Order: sequence, then structure tokens, then C-alpha cells
Amino acid sequence: MKKSFIGGEILKMNFKMIVICIYIMLIYWLSLQFPYLDTLFFPTVGAFSFLFVSRALRFSEISKITLGAFISSAMGTLFFFIYPSPIMLFVNVLITMWLVTTCKWNAPPIVAVSLIPFFSHSSNHWFIPLSVCGVLLGLMVVIFIAERVERKWADYFAFPLRNKVMRDSDKLAG
Repeated sequence: MKKSFIGGEILKMNFKMIVICIYIMLIYWLSLQFPYLDTLFFPTVGAFSFLFVSRALRFSEISKITLGAFISSAMGTLFFFIYPSPIMLFVNVLITMWLVTTCKWNAPPIVAVSLIPFFSHSSNHWFIPLSVCGVLLGLMVVIFIAERVERKWADYFAFPLRNKVMRDSDKLAG
């Protein structure tokens, strides 16, 4: 039996994931449109997004991870400013990994954001920690809103799948 587009995999996607993908697209678009916002988009925002949506994290845990990302990106920017070299990159990664372990942030993308100043070609290096913090705070807000919408309108999102589940349960009962 061939599935139609409407009844296919696209409806099985999590609403929050779709909203987060739109958010990442918006961040990327903004970073392309305005030169002074070039540090707004960083690839690990996708990793943070998946981390936040795939685990059952409380907002207090997400807040700690966001704080850790801000601290590590500020530290990386500071080390890059002091002396941009492989040795400072090593020190940065070592201290960041120690902080992730010690503070139990449990988010490997934190190490990645600490490296942004070392590969970014932006002239606005001091905007990197602010960008990381702003984008992750925005991500928290987007997830919060998406969860509320999903809960409030759960019946509407589940409707196309509910009919299939009901048909399958009828087959089992019959």
C-alpha cells in the first residue's frame, strides 16, 4: 500500500523539530543579510537544537548548558585575543572540557562553541559570546513556545496519525 504525502513520514515529525528548523533557517538568513550579525549563525546551533529537543531536559538544565556555552565561547574569544595559536587552542579545549566535566553540563557542543573564534573570519570576535548566548536564549524561547503550542493543540497534530492508530487497533481487536 502506497502512502500519500500527507499520511507519510512528514506528519510523524515532531512539531518542535520543525519549529526549530525554521528558527535555525531564520538565524542563518539574518547572518547573511546583515554583515554585523555574521557571528549569529554557527554550525553547533544545530547540535544544541537537537540536544535540547531529543532529551527530556528541564529548562534549568538547558539554562545551565546555555550558560556553559556562553562561558566557553567567552573564554575561547579571550584566549584567541591573547594569542591566536595552536597552544592557546589546546589550553582552551582542555579548560573547556574540564569545565564541562566539573560542572556536569553534559553537552559536548559547548566545547565546539569555544572553538568558534579560532576558525571564524569575522572582524567582530567579541560578538561571538553574545551571539552564542542570544541564539541559545532564543532557542530556549522557541522550544518553550513550541511545547506550549504542541500541548494545547496536540489533538490537531495527532489527528492524521490517530486515524491510522485507530485502524491498527481495530485490526488487533477484530
